[in-house]
Amino acid sequence: MTTPRPSTAAPRSAPRPAPWVRTRLRAAPLGTLLGAALAFVAVLLAAALPRAQDRGADQALRAFLQRSGTSATSLLATAPPPGAGQSAEVLDATLKGLLARTGGDFGVVPDGAVYGSRTIKRQPLLNPELSQPSGIPPGMSLLYVRQAEAHVKLVAGHWPDDTPAGASGGTSSDPPRDPAAAPPPLQAVLSKNAAETLGARLGSVLKTPAVADIAPSVEVVGLYTATDETEDFWADLGCFNRACEHYTGDKLSWNVDAFVGAGSLDRLDTWGRTAEDFWRLPVDVGRLRADRLDATAAQIASYIAGPTAAALPQETSRELLRTTSRLPELFDEARARRQAAAPLAAIGPVGVAGVAFVVLCLAGALAGDRREAELRLLLARGGSRFAIVGRLLGEGAVTVLPAAAAAASLAVLLLPTPRLAPSLLAAAAVALLALLAFPLRAAVLLTPPRPPARWRRPVAELLVLAATGAAVLEVRRRGVTPAGADLDPLLVAAPLLLALCGALLLARLQPVVTGWLARAAARRSGLVGFLGLARAARGAGARQPGAPARGRTGPSALPLVALLLAITTGGFGAAVLESADSARLGVARLAVGGDASIAAYGRSPLPDGLLKAAGELPGVRTSVPLWIDHDSSVLGTAQGSTQVTVIVAEPAAYAELSRALGCGSFDPALLAAGGARSAGTPVPALFSSGLARQAAEGTYVLRPGSGGELRARVAGVIDCTPARPARDAATVVLPAGPATALIAGADHPNRWFGVGSADGERLRALLRATLPAASASAPTPAAGQGPASPAKPADEAYPVRTSAEAVAELGADPLQRSAQRLFWGSVAGAAGFALLAVLLTLMRTVPERAALLARLRTMGLRRRQGVALILAEALPQTLAAAAGGALAAAAAVALLGPAMDLSTLVGASVPTGVRLTAGPVLTQALGLAALVAAAVLVEAATSGRRQITTELRAGDQS
Repeated sequence: MTTPRPSTAAPRSAPRPAPWVRTRLRAAPLGTLLGAALAFVAVLLAAALPRAQDRGADQALRAFLQRSGTSATSLLATAPPPGAGQSAEVLDATLKGLLARTGGDFGVVPDGAVYGSRTIKRQPLLNPELSQPSGIPPGMSLLYVRQAEAHVKLVAGHWPDDTPAGASGGTSSDPPRDPAAAPPPLQAVLSKNAAETLGARLGSVLKTPAVADIAPSVEVVGLYTATDETEDFWADLGCFNRACEHYTGDKLSWNVDAFVGAGSLDRLDTWGRTAEDFWRLPVDVGRLRADRLDATAAQIASYIAGPTAAALPQETSRELLRTTSRLPELFDEARARRQAAAPLAAIGPVGVAGVAFVVLCLAGALAGDRREAELRLLLARGGSRFAIVGRLLGEGAVTVLPAAAAAASLAVLLLPTPRLAPSLLAAAAVALLALLAFPLRAAVLLTPPRPPARWRRPVAELLVLAATGAAVLEVRRRGVTPAGADLDPLLVAAPLLLALCGALLLARLQPVVTGWLARAAARRSGLVGFLGLARAARGAGARQPGAPARGRTGPSALPLVALLLAITTGGFGAAVLESADSARLGVARLAVGGDASIAAYGRSPLPDGLLKAAGELPGVRTSVPLWIDHDSSVLGTAQGSTQVTVIVAEPAAYAELSRALGCGSFDPALLAAGGARSAGTPVPALFSSGLARQAAEGTYVLRPGSGGELRARVAGVIDCTPARPARDAATVVLPAGPATALIAGADHPNRWFGVGSADGERLRALLRATLPAASASAPTPAAGQGPASPAKPADEAYPVRTSAEAVAELGADPLQRSAQRLFWGSVAGAAGFALLAVLLTLMRTVPERAALLARLRTMGLRRRQGVALILAEALPQTLAAAAGGALAAAAAVALLGPAMDLSTLVGASVPTGVRLTAGPVLTQALGLAALVAAAVLVEAATSGRRQITTELRAGDQS
């Protein structure tokens, strides 16, 4: 009998339960992907906005400093030359000591230092053959600049010797030089253009007056041209590349400067008695950061007048070393500019942050409502609230955290900036909110019910109202950004608090008003309007099987809040930008004197034929030629004689120009001549308000700068005039007819102003075509204006300006462009989140609405009526939000606008205040409302059809 062998097979183990997180994510893949996408977009915006702000601030700071010029952004160190042993090597050693103290938050442009030694005062050149336009001899100073020969090209001669005269090249057989003899001339190179202007030649010996019984002289040993005159090397060095005009009164003379070699360093002080060594260290503005501006300013201040400045004289062996720079002033101005632009730059991000917060809370609430029955079942089967919430956190971590990490990494890659902390903190905060929204909602749902507290909502609303009132009062009292203060979050959030107050008010009013409309619709034939409005007023939502009924809770206020925040933020910011654009155009038109202007040199007339041709250009509506003289005077004022600007123009055209610009509007009848005139009849005149305070009503003698005199009577007072818009300018406006007969030259206009869409390039082409080829240069000044200057090109002799070019110049500031880009990007993000809030709310009611429509379809409801029912249910809240958002934006402009300073956004000093216009506010409100309506229509026409079909086939599936 065979004994059976025991079986070696292992006993079968019980099946392992499926992991919770994997099971839940597989059960709802679409919801999982949508949740991850929402977290990704929200975190991407949160991480990108701080980096975009940093990039914009850095670019604005660097552009502002670059526009200030190399000289203003450099550290200039000066010291007297050493008593003995002056040489290029000594200058190099001092430079090395100066550079050793740079670094940290600021650095010097590599190989950008310009240093050497220079004479303090220009000396007159006594050579009679040199050009002396007004009998004044030209002046010259001498400089030794290290490596200057690398920036020029010699066209004749040679570079000055680096060996002192007599130090080498002699032999023992040479006779000794007489100590009493005059020293040899200093060797120098001169610019070819300057030499031609002066009349100097290669080999010329330029002489100066004797100083301490020694008459120093300079021998021109070479002529050069600059390789690049725009190079930073030439900034503020002097008159090297051409002779500079120098006026003493109305007398013209020339100033030139010349380079010497290292061999002349020990004799520079003989030229004008004194010399100084200098080192110009250009700060590398491309490395500066706006967030480190305070630390950089502290280091620069230490270098100029602080611990570093105290240590440098000893380290460089230069006891009298001094350092100066305009950088501290520029840093203060840049800080003030950034603070002034900060409100607009912050309004957009704060608005999109508020809307995103609402959407994330709404998504969590909707997810909790959808799974409420499941969560209650788990609780009923023995699960604890803590364990359930922990599992929900695990679900969210699997989807939210990878999406948040990917979004933050993408923001860092797309927007590289040195700072990581603000971006990572914002991303972490948004990721935490996206992660906790659903678990917290679940914890609230699973909390045992308590008696309702009716006081909670009113208390919360009162707290919001109190915070809004405090913010508005502070803004009206201090401004959005007080001078010298950083951004106050409460003041910047004032528009959003106003929107929140409007949303809370609408949340109470909208169900009541919608209920009234539903009752009114009930009296009419037709079911769609009544049923849709009734559901909108009731705020019906899907209730999962097993979930307790909540009764009539009213529509959710979160979508309303999201819409109002988006509309108010966009409307208020758009109104600010509209006011800035309008103010910028007004400033540009006043600066130009119209929409276009052409000026002549001094009192010289404009070319014949130009005025008529310019007035006939396409787009020019008003053409105003006039004659202007800044050297006239009025006799008989309180001061006896007052210098004024006289403007002679045709009254009707000039009145139209003044009205178009809003500058000194007047009735042209005030300047009417009144029939035949005798030689002594006073000419009617408009006096500026400042001049009128010095001159009472009556007749005055006017003496134009071109000679002669006439009698003028005060016919009216103006506070501004287009040809001279300064408020404190003393101006007199005369009619063209009588005045041209009495003032020499007034019959030939020297200014032209136009109103309309005139093109600057077309005007310049017309000017060049009007001028004869031989006279396309600066006109000859009238008598008494001094000697003729060198000929100028036509565009310089007759400068053309247009308001469009002035607007572009004022708006070219990167600080303005950065704030505008950030604002509009934030508005687009807020609109997207607000649209998502509406769609999420629609998705919440999908099951109940589908069942209702399916039942109504069996009763004969047509498909088009079903779409209309969905629109009637969704649009009341959208339209209420559009109207409420427009009102909230208008209230924000009215309450907060007067405290906003737009000067930084305009690019010029303008009065404080934002102008309320309907266009920007209505554009934002109606645009977002139309976007939401279109999205609702698309959702109703696509997803609704499939859901209704599913409901109708439910019996077939069973």
